Amino acid sequence: MARNVFAAYNGVAHLYCYLFIRFSCMSQFEDKSSRPFEVQVAQRVVRLPPYLFGRINKLLYNKRRAGGDVIDLGMGNPSDAPEDIVVEKLAEAARDPRNHSYSKSNGIANLRREVAAKYFKQHGIRLDPEDEIITCLGSKEGFSHMCLALMGPGDTAIVPSPYFPIHVYAVALAAGNVISLEVANHDKFLSNIAQTCETLYPNPKLLILNYPHNPSTVCVEQPFYDEVVKLARRYNFMVISDFAYADVAFDGYHPPSFLASRGAKEVGVEFTTMSKGYNMAGWRIGFCSGNRKMIGALATIKGYYDYGMFQAVQIAAIVAMRDTEAAVEKQSLIYKRRRDALCQGLARIGWDVTPPQATMFCWVPIPEPWRSSMNTMDFGMLLLEKGNVAVSPGSGFGPAGEGFLRMSLVENEQRLQQAVRQINRCLRDAKAAGHGDAVAKAAVS
Repeated sequence: MARNVFAAYNGVAHLYCYLFIRFSCMSQFEDKSSRPFEVQVAQRVVRLPPYLFGRINKLLYNKRRAGGDVIDLGMGNPSDAPEDIVVEKLAEAARDPRNHSYSKSNGIANLRREVAAKYFKQHGIRLDPEDEIITCLGSKEGFSHMCLALMGPGDTAIVPSPYFPIHVYAVALAAGNVISLEVANHDKFLSNIAQTCETLYPNPKLLILNYPHNPSTVCVEQPFYDEVVKLARRYNFMVISDFAYADVAFDGYHPPSFLASRGAKEVGVEFTTMSKGYNMAGWRIGFCSGNRKMIGALATIKGYYDYGMFQAVQIAAIVAMRDTEAAVEKQSLIYKRRRDALCQGLARIGWDVTPPQATMFCWVPIPEPWRSSMNTMDFGMLLLEKGNVAVSPGSGFGPAGEGFLRMSLVENEQRLQQAVRQINRCLRDAKAAGHGDAVAKAAVS
């Protein structure tokens, strides 16, 4: 009898347990299915800094959508066309069925040979096209994948400050950390690199350089790179030189290559591009040259991510490098005239402007009393909202850019002069309305 009672009790207990588990699971399932689906992005995306030009770009888009004529001095997007001979070669190569297959991810041999020839002609540097040069889908892609090849959790990179955003974003995407050092004073920058290496453990793994510098337009001479190589050897860090503005320089200045310093190939690489001097920005043609092992690591990453650049584009790029160097020099003169038009115009309305030696930008301090009364982003919004002139606020390039504007030289001289007139009118009207932080913010609200 007792055994039967116990068996019955045990059976009821099992039934209750079964029902409890079943209905609990059903309840959980129903609750989950009723909630909105949640996408959990990777931490590498969460770690990315906010995009600080979002407000400017949104207003620019809305103004143009409404039919407004905005003079855009924000993005450094070349507005001139490549030489006809280059476009014609692209069309010819595109008609050849053999060029529509997958290409090698490191680039066709003849293009790499042209890169080597240009380095030797312009900088006296001997590079092996086979394993010291690789083509990239623009230098930005190559730089990002190189960071992925070199950096990992816990690794640190030193970047110049103010910084071009990808120099920070690419390191963050590779799960690395960034230390930014002020770039304006060469000696102080080198001293700060040494001090950082002496005090940080583990030592920084990577130094990122960018001369001529975007956004500040700071330039260096070869002895600077000589010292960088010595520091790299002493503290055992690698170097990436972003040489994007190698082809855009003025007033007799010739930007030096990092790779021209003795021992540079043993410690680092250099990225170059055809976007600026050749006006081939949308073609996405860049190169990485230098240290064999670093090039090999990038080649490994690219082998997993892409099948190389469209071969017709590479063939046209060969023609550009062989036959249009005179046009590259001519393009620098075009940018020089635009630089002079913008700088002279801003000086006439009372702005303190130092004409750059290189790049397609001017790095301009905001004049008083505006600099003391409002932040750089609000000032940029004021120029866009009331003056129909778009600029890049310096704070978008990090805290060291606060108080400055980056103005690109992609518009023609007449449009640049018109931009200065519109800026002057905008600020004059704002001042007449009553200068001050509250007034400035009200103007863009």
